[in-house]
Amino acid sequence: MTATTAPSATSMETKPRPWWLMLINGILAVIVGAVMLWGTLMNKVDLYFLLIWFLGFWWLIRGIFEIVYMFIDHTAWGWKLFMGIVSILAGSYILMYPVVSALALPKIFVWVLGFWGLMEGIILLIMAFKGGGWGAGILGALAIIFGFVLLANAYVAGMGLAFLWTASLFALVGGVILIVRAFQARTP
Repeated sequence: MTATTAPSATSMETKPRPWWLMLINGILAVIVGAVMLWGTLMNKVDLYFLLIWFLGFWWLIRGIFEIVYMFIDHTAWGWKLFMGIVSILAGSYILMYPVVSALALPKIFVWVLGFWGLMEGIILLIMAFKGGGWGAGILGALAIIFGFVLLANAYVAGMGLAFLWTASLFALVGGVILIVRAFQARTP
């Protein structure tokens, strides 16, 4: 009898994500990033609540996509399920309580996003080492840096504004990379 060893995180084969799912995710990220960067023509209070709603929808849709993808590719399904549930819960809470979320942004919201960035970054780095490509590796490293920066500075005055700028740049760059990767992954 030969002993079998469990596959490591980098030796498991994964199915590629459907290109259209990556494209939709990238387009949503670009829209959210653009609104967060160039939406200053609106009233600041309206813009702030609009961003809260966008982030709520973003996390809700992202969580649903993560769980749907879990059924397409069963590898690391525990991480995908965990991230999907966390994203759905965070998005649902924000959509149900936008005013509370807006008031809690400098403290609680930054912590949630920091942990989400760390988890998302770890998942993307694992995917990159399993053949996900340079885009997943870059996004993973950026997400981990983003998560650490937020967690380390959660109680610094003005962190809410820094959070908005950092999140908008991350969404914009990440969305463009996802769109490019989607068209690269598309098979004719």
